[in-house]
Amino acid sequence: MSEGQNATADRKLVRVLDGESVFPPPIWLMRQAGRYLPEYRATRAEAGSFLDLCYNPELATEVTLQPIRRFGFDAAILFSDILVIPDALGRKVRFSEGHGPQLDPITTDEEIDRLRVDGAVERLAPVIETVGRIRAALPEEVTLLGFCGAPWTVATYMIAGEGTPDQAPARLFAYRNEAAFAKLMEKLVASSVDYLVAQLEAGADAVQVFDTWAGVLDEVSFRKWVIEPTRAIVDGVRAKVPGARIIGFPRGSGLLYTDFVAETGVNAVGMDWTVPREFARDRLQPNVAVQGNIDPLLMIEGGAALDASVDDLVEKLGRGRLIANLGHGITPQGRIENVERFIRRVRDARL
Repeated sequence: MSEGQNATADRKLVRVLDGESVFPPPIWLMRQAGRYLPEYRATRAEAGSFLDLCYNPELATEVTLQPIRRFGFDAAILFSDILVIPDALGRKVRFSEGHGPQLDPITTDEEIDRLRVDGAVERLAPVIETVGRIRAALPEEVTLLGFCGAPWTVATYMIAGEGTPDQAPARLFAYRNEAAFAKLMEKLVASSVDYLVAQLEAGADAVQVFDTWAGVLDEVSFRKWVIEPTRAIVDGVRAKVPGARIIGFPRGSGLLYTDFVAETGVNAVGMDWTVPREFARDRLQPNVAVQGNIDPLLMIEGGAALDASVDDLVEKLGRGRLIANLGHGITPQGRIENVERFIRRVRDARL
């Protein structure tokens, strides 16, 4: 076994992604570095804007490490944002308090043509530096996850200029001008491949592709704008980093989770909280590791409801490849004591 293999041998999440069933399962939370933590809020205030925090390697490393120090999660995830890609492509991204991300919306083919794929990763050099800093500071047994936004989800923000309830602007654009939308997706695939490869080469053990808005698409569009771009990313990354470990998270995909797993080549699939666990056990887990899927609201509520959901997750999925997580990111209202309760409940579980 090489030195690199030795270094990852004790990383529980890596073992699950490599095909092993590990019990109790490894734990991390989407958005585990966030506003529910007082130490994060203090560092965010020091940084100034949210985007400044994403592009400050020292402070981004600090907030990535904060939940590891506090909770002892089995994985750290790079602190950044899915919209650094359009920012690197030349579309100005702004974050305003209480309103979320804002971009200048894309309305013409010419604006897509002007997106600068060449050099995009170089413009994200501070983020790649953060990956290396995190890996150097993490305990050896903790997995480091990189990530990017999936092309469909990133495109929805680029077309609308902001998040919308059902992402109708992007859906309409794709129907009306499919060729231009396909060109946008190609540019997002190419830049995402380069970005993820850079993260893996800088020290990430695995990467996750967040498709937060996958669930708004019909079956035909889902295959065209979710499955095919994700498969292209998986193939493109592995062409440059053979054996790269990749988690897909097509939130809200319902029955189409099975097609996503079968056709994209991901090592694991993140499940939102609406996915029935018997369905996950019977249709997904035989083929990939599954990740999730506690309702994020239970990090607010806690108590018996949280205990019951954790127990059900472990009972139904704990005998196979499982990564304990939420079905989406923890909210700012999440309570620290409930995160601690969740971790204890998983780690004290018995089959």
